[in-house]
Amino acid sequence: MSPPIFRKNDQPNLPQSSAHQSSSTSKRQSIMIAGCAILSVGATTMVTGCQSNPTVSSSAAVSGKMIDFETADTVQSQAQGRAFNASLHAKSERYVQLFDQEKYPSTENQAKSHLLTAIRQHLATEHVSVSQANYQAAPFISPDSIDAGASSLLKTILETYVYKKETSGDYESDYDSDNGDFYESESDYDGYVDAADEVVVEEYAEESDDIAYDENGYDENGYDWYGYDDEGYDQDGYDENGYSRSDYAAESYETDDYESDSAFSKLSELNPKSMTEQYEAMQMAKQQAEMAGTASAFPPESASGVLGQMLSMIHRTPEQIAASNEYQYKNLMFSSVSQYNPKQRQIQSVYSYDYVTPTISASVQIPLALDFDNSRITVDPSVIMPIMAIANPDHTPLPNEMASHTVSFGLPESITEQLPPAVLYDAAISAIQDSMAELAPEHFSAVDIRNDRFAKEVGASRAVKVYFGSQQSGEMIGKTLKYMSKSLQDYVDANPEKYPDGAMLKTAIDKLQLYNKGYQSADVGSLLQLIEAIGPISFNQINYYYLDSSDRLLAKQQRMNIGGDLMGSTTTVLNQVRYDKTSFKNHVLTPLLAESFGENAKPAIDGNAWMAEQHQAEDRLDTARYARYDYDSDYTDASDDYASDASEYDSSDDYDYDYDYDTDYSEDYNDAEDDTDNR
Repeated sequence: MSPPIFRKNDQPNLPQSSAHQSSSTSKRQSIMIAGCAILSVGATTMVTGCQSNPTVSSSAAVSGKMIDFETADTVQSQAQGRAFNASLHAKSERYVQLFDQEKYPSTENQAKSHLLTAIRQHLATEHVSVSQANYQAAPFISPDSIDAGASSLLKTILETYVYKKETSGDYESDYDSDNGDFYESESDYDGYVDAADEVVVEEYAEESDDIAYDENGYDENGYDWYGYDDEGYDQDGYDENGYSRSDYAAESYETDDYESDSAFSKLSELNPKSMTEQYEAMQMAKQQAEMAGTASAFPPESASGVLGQMLSMIHRTPEQIAASNEYQYKNLMFSSVSQYNPKQRQIQSVYSYDYVTPTISASVQIPLALDFDNSRITVDPSVIMPIMAIANPDHTPLPNEMASHTVSFGLPESITEQLPPAVLYDAAISAIQDSMAELAPEHFSAVDIRNDRFAKEVGASRAVKVYFGSQQSGEMIGKTLKYMSKSLQDYVDANPEKYPDGAMLKTAIDKLQLYNKGYQSADVGSLLQLIEAIGPISFNQINYYYLDSSDRLLAKQQRMNIGGDLMGSTTTVLNQVRYDKTSFKNHVLTPLLAESFGENAKPAIDGNAWMAEQHQAEDRLDTARYARYDYDSDYTDASDDYASDASEYDSSDDYDYDYDYDTDYSEDYNDAEDDTDNR
């Protein structure tokens, strides 16, 4: 058998044109270029995404990082095993360092730890404080910001609604104004309607004389003598009030304007399509007003309703903000001095409001002391004395009539027996510390204070910044409430004889604890964020705590920003608090604090006894008033009885007396005549 013979293809090669050859060559070149580009991109990605390592031999890599099972060398295998275990231990240690913040705290955790130590020490020791607060307003959006000239979503929706209402007009008011003079008065209108009804009734009565009605009072067409069917509609489909059946449909009531005339309820009428159209028209009107050089104040003054006026009133222009800073906030200052005694649970303070200008000066001081152990509050009532004199002049003493310028009030025993204020105080102090300890470390950060002037003034070694936005503030509030509820629950459970089952406080705390299981503390923060997102106000708080090298709290600086786009401004409250005794001794309010609550201070007036005396005086006045009412009532009753007796005497006794007198006289006269005749 002969081997198979393979033959070449005998098909002749067709000649190709030079154009076809050049086309194929260009395609191959394009494919090669594209492939090179893909390879270049991939290589670049690999280079940028991976770290480059020095070139090592494969045997060295295996011996240093892994165990080479292909080699039977015992020494080499043991060395590779030790290296492999060391590598695993290093990776495990690195993993622990990444997530174990207790052994390897991050910068934020270190700052948080320093601050919590300082706060716990600060609240547990007796100290003094001096604070000063200043205010400043600024535009809500900076003129250099990308958002300059843009409105918030809430303001845009409100402006669009006002613009729609202003451009469409009020149909009802126009209708009333156009037809207000049709009738000269309401009585003329009523008279016209009554006359028209009489004519219609007379004409219909003449026509109905020949119409037969059944026993129910309806004719053959189902209408009564007045022309209405059994449902109360006439032949045209209207009732006696002029409404048809369709007017009483549910859809009609749902869409009628009289269902709700409030401005906010009509916001639901703005569907997305109409809202976008009105928004575009409003922006076009604003641009035309700016091009024409006219005033572009918005909302327009012609917009009716309270909403447009409210938007115009609360919005502040940059000129108004500058004027407020220059004439109000620049000259205004709130200051205070305080003493804090944690063992006796006492806080004594003097608050001062000062406004000083070249032409006007005003200053008000309010001493205030809180004693949680004794359940008392002491205050200087001089500030509210003018108001008390207007409301109750009879019981308002003059300043020279008061034995002391402070008055002390105590809580009733019915309240203190149920919940001692000392227990509430301890629960609040503990809740604040525990709640702050649970905040995430990213809210705490160390601050570079090398160029901080306030830090140099107080001699601080480090500073910790704590940011409280709406989320953090709400979370802090939620945690504090839960911790306080838990502390009160523990107190109630520790005193079962005082709080048996069914006690009011025990029942209230149990119910509060039940509600606390239905939400998380972060939910309160989310709620505040929602209010801030859709509401006209934005708020945040930044605290700077200044510590020394031993984590002792030296000072605090608090910056609170409150504002919104509807107001057009943000008001910043900057409060600086110092905890050193030197500032406290040299402050101008310290003598007033010593005069009010110091060792040589006059004993405060017992406010409870003073109020009890007032109540007794009022009770005596009421008793005297009611007694006069009783006297007047008795006198009136006596007068009525006397008048009644007199009338009875006039009508009966006098008549009987006259009758008896006449009868007796006539009888005596007749007897005399008889005697005369007999003689």
